[in-house]
Amino acid sequence: MRKIFAITLGILFFVSCNSKPEGFTINAKVTGELDNGTNVYLKTTDSLNQLIDIDTTTVQDGTFSFAGAQSSPQLHYIFVESNRGNIPFILENGDIDLRFQKDSMNYARLKGTPQNELFMNFLGESRKLSERARSMQNDMRNAAQQQDTATVTSLREEYIEFQDEVKTFNVDFAKENPNALISVLILGNLMLNKSLPNDEIKAIYKALTPEMKQSDPGVKLGEQLDKIKTTEIGGIAPEFSAPTPNGELLALSDVKGKLTLIDFWAAWCRPCRAENPNIVSVYNKYHDKGLNVIGVSLDARAEDWKKAIENDGLAWNHISNLKRFQDPVAQLYNINAIPAAFLIDENGVIVAKDLRGPALEQKVAELLN
Repeated sequence: MRKIFAITLGILFFVSCNSKPEGFTINAKVTGELDNGTNVYLKTTDSLNQLIDIDTTTVQDGTFSFAGAQSSPQLHYIFVESNRGNIPFILENGDIDLRFQKDSMNYARLKGTPQNELFMNFLGESRKLSERARSMQNDMRNAAQQQDTATVTSLREEYIEFQDEVKTFNVDFAKENPNALISVLILGNLMLNKSLPNDEIKAIYKALTPEMKQSDPGVKLGEQLDKIKTTEIGGIAPEFSAPTPNGELLALSDVKGKLTLIDFWAAWCRPCRAENPNIVSVYNKYHDKGLNVIGVSLDARAEDWKKAIENDGLAWNHISNLKRFQDPVAQLYNINAIPAAFLIDENGVIVAKDLRGPALEQKVAELLN
């Protein structure tokens, strides 16, 4: 009987240690005067990175709560009616305890679930860095107002070094916390801003826990890293087709020359518009020698797209699905920011990427002369 009892205890212990919460509760306490009935909103972002409402509740005696179930950890936000700012946190199953002051939501405290404990560790150091950045920016502003150019130059150099320190902190956090959702988000941001070589991002991603790779941001990042393989220099540019301004389908294979520039741009993108005169100059100089250009617009409005083509004098082929960053061609080429460009040879091999200014003409001249 004693043996059976011991085995039963062992089974109960195993179940209790390995069971996961089936749902979440968020219990929040607010200090500062908030009227009863004040609305509180639970939000997240969609595939276009636009905020969407998930749930709404109201404040009662300085408290509010949310409850539900979450399939995998995901970044969410708390917004309070008529209050500036928001509270980012990781929504995951379990009991999440939230404490904040009405007028300083940026310094909210979260505890109770593993991902939010990790998130708070990250935010603690990140806030210190943010305070240093604000201090340095204020010093630069004051020095500029006093026309103290020597101090401004010195502070700018110091700020560049500080930015490297911030990047190092983010990279180290991701490496040291492969079980944190914030690590996945850091890697996505590093790739978006091209702050770290893709090989390094891939290596850190590879070390993430299976749960993090299977989270929504983890799956998305994995897909982006897979696509990068096909759009690196030396890879074969993926074939595509999309509507022209006249509504006819045009494929990459229809416009290939000895060299072809695939230019991702948009009418609303100021850096793109600033680069257009340079592309026009290079195109006019080298088109007869075999340079073609195909513009892939990430606009949403056909009239804006067509007007920009006319105003900037872009006399080459153009396509767009008018879906901004959800454009299938942009997704095929893993485009997260514009301007972006790929220079391919007559066999479709990518020979250069993201060349702008004199660098574009220099490369085109090298390959066509």
